[in-house]
Amino acid sequence: MASGGELPSDTASSYLSERQEDESFADFAYRALSDELILLDIKPGEPLNDDAISRRLGVGRTPIREAMKRLESDHLVVAYPRRGTFAAGVDITDLAEISEIRQLLEPAAAARAARMASPQLRQEIKEFANEVGEVLPQLHSQRDLMRLDMRVHRMIYRATGSRHLEDVLIRYDNLATRIWSLVLEKLPPVSEHIAQHIELLECIADGDSDAASRLTSKHVADFENLIRAVL
Repeated sequence: MASGGELPSDTASSYLSERQEDESFADFAYRALSDELILLDIKPGEPLNDDAISRRLGVGRTPIREAMKRLESDHLVVAYPRRGTFAAGVDITDLAEISEIRQLLEPAAAARAARMASPQLRQEIKEFANEVGEVLPQLHSQRDLMRLDMRVHRMIYRATGSRHLEDVLIRYDNLATRIWSLVLEKLPPVSEHIAQHIELLECIADGDSDAASRLTSKHVADFENLIRAVL
């Protein structure tokens, strides 16, 4: 039975099957809704109803409300008194500002990850770099490629060893990915862009902070140019 007291629907059962064993219902709801908001499955400006989301995800309203508060702080939803909560809009004119901030933070984060990652995490990063190389040729969906891109970024952010830096980086990567999602159908396959991550991950695993910073700076610039080319 779902935490809200109702038997979950088939859709809710499907969502709940993706819940990680040690994940709270609030964390699960946050992760599921983040994914939908970032990839624009929930359209910009669309209203978000606690009851409907509770039934759809198969969790109670309290975890949904907790998730909504986090999503609001991430600038993915906007709450208006007496009106409700809505998916945040996507303003393509924000691209320059978001890219400028990422150009400052992302190279520094990659360099820090190369310096700070533990031996165990370096091994995990090496294995992930191999996984990206193996999986990439098999992915033909732009959306699947975007999910892989998000996984890579989150691996790097985690390797910085700074929770505060990680939170900021995730927030701006989410905003950049929403802009990416907005023009996704106009873009050529982004597999080449994502393939840049393999060398970057290897540099971080090897502790080469200078190369990690340089490659990340190029990656962020290439992302902005890729988007601007189809605007």
